[in-house]
Amino acid sequence: MKQLKMIITLAITVFCFTATNAQSKTKRTTIDTIAKVYQCPMKCEGDKTYNKAGECPKCGMNLKAKSIPVMAAKYQCPMKCEGNKLYSKAGKCPECNMTLAKLVIKKQPESHQHNNHN
Repeated sequence: MKQLKMIITLAITVFCFTATNAQSKTKRTTIDTIAKVYQCPMKCEGDKTYNKAGECPKCGMNLKAKSIPVMAAKYQCPMKCEGNKLYSKAGKCPECNMTLAKLVIKKQPESHQHNNHN
């Protein structure tokens, strides 16, 4: 009976740690994982940006790629109520009134083609 209780306790403990570890490994899209952003050329949504190319939901024009300045501080709602909209100053989200989280843009490594370096 003691062995059965010990095995059940051990199984529950392993399950809890596995479930907690799986939740912490979910990928979060942060500004340092985005090399460039896309924005409507007509700016019909103001300074709203997207992390994927596509069409503007308001006017239907193709979104234009925009490079992100190196080491620029940007702020974003932690709840992402406005998608990936970024702000240049700290403040509150106009949708949910939460404090905007600071995101530091890291310089992307310059890509180069690998040749055989023998």
